[in-house]
Amino acid sequence: MALSQSSLESKLVSELESRGFVTTGPHAFAGKMAEAIAAAVVAEITSNAQVQVTGGSSAGTYKVK
Repeated sequence: MALSQSSLESKLVSELESRGFVTTGPHAFAGKMAEAIAAAVVAEITSNAQVQVTGGSSAGTYKVK
């Protein structure tokens, strides 16, 4: 499964709304916060995460894209 910023953002918004946060409207910043968090998480994972394959002909460490 590919890493998706929009999917993560949607899940964050759903969780925030289920806890009473207002995520839309001119004074609601929870939706913008969810967008920023999703962008930061995806950027961190895609720039630093590695997967280790321990066996077979593909053994080695690979960067997450």
